[in-house]
Amino acid sequence: MKKKIGILGSTGSIGLTSLKIFKKKNLFNIKVLVANKNYNLICRQIKEYKPESFIISNKDIYNKVKKKFKSSKTKFFNNLKFLNAKQKFDITIAAIPGIAGLPPTIQMIKLSKKILIANKESIICGWNLIKLRALKNKTQIIPIDSEHFSILKLIENIKLSEINKVYITASGGPFLNYKKKQFNKIKPEHALKHPKWKMGKKVTIDSSTLMNKIFEVSEAQKLFNIPNNKLEILIHPNSLVHAIIELKNGIKKFIYHETSMIIPLSNAIFDGNLDIQNFYKTKKNKNTLIENLTFKPVSEKQFPVIKLKKRINEYPSTPIIINASNEILVDHFLVKKIPFLSIFKIIMSILKDLNYKKYAIRTTKNIDQINEIDAWARETTLRKIKNLYG
Repeated sequence: MKKKIGILGSTGSIGLTSLKIFKKKNLFNIKVLVANKNYNLICRQIKEYKPESFIISNKDIYNKVKKKFKSSKTKFFNNLKFLNAKQKFDITIAAIPGIAGLPPTIQMIKLSKKILIANKESIICGWNLIKLRALKNKTQIIPIDSEHFSILKLIENIKLSEINKVYITASGGPFLNYKKKQFNKIKPEHALKHPKWKMGKKVTIDSSTLMNKIFEVSEAQKLFNIPNNKLEILIHPNSLVHAIIELKNGIKKFIYHETSMIIPLSNAIFDGNLDIQNFYKTKKNKNTLIENLTFKPVSEKQFPVIKLKKRINEYPSTPIIINASNEILVDHFLVKKIPFLSIFKIIMSILKDLNYKKYAIRTTKNIDQINEIDAWARETTLRKIKNLYG
């Protein structure tokens, strides 16, 4: 029997990679695809993958697609409300970016045997809700970003008390070799040129500031109960080692693989029982030789965002506030309304705001409470942007 598949964020980079994997083997039934507004890709996926249902959150695109495919067997919906307990999924890919990915992820947990989650924001902002729902429904949660999938595999059969350090690696992005004064001249087109990974715009900007690594530290704390003082970030320009664990017995272990999300994704989908050559042709060049690997500490002068490592989980809702503010700031940077360095500066000003602690100390028990804190952070960030830049 074919496994039933749902993909939240089918037109994003993770969604597209997932569909390529599922297409390779005639073992899957694409039941539900979820997307927002990429009309051309949505149309292509309807024709190519023939999903049973397609949920399109953008109302205008939904109406346009529904009209174009009125004779299609695919059913179209504008939200996830049509899903019910009778519909079951073997695997759901949760890859809607930003905090917007949290509600659909929580909804799909009760319908899925296994959730492969690529959405950092859902984990750092709503892990307590995800964890409770997963335990209640006996749903397996597997992180599929390369760093946390690597940590998951590295700590199998290892007690937390045996671990001295866990290192999360960062490529350093496009500005690794920039001097401090060059950061004042960074434009969106520069920040979007990642030297190693092909990702969406938001994630690529987060990679250029290293905000993605701050989120990954928070993620590791929540997923694996690893305390902040055992987590470190290392610059690794090769982007071949994705996580390292240092054990108290003196042994260090790491997971090494090429810069393709096909590798962690396909391993998560097939539980490691696969020949990767069926999905991805490994590159044979000198850059993949183990003896060429280099690592170095992160420079706070180059990447001041790294200072947030100690603060990201200082209060229960600090991650919600930092994430919301960062989303607004990245959006404004991408349309050239604020300079690159203001992303960090304004986040720091949010953490100094008189109302910050009032919201940060809250422990959230539902989506509405998360949304309230998220809204305060967004409104405060927008106000600070207006005060600084008009």
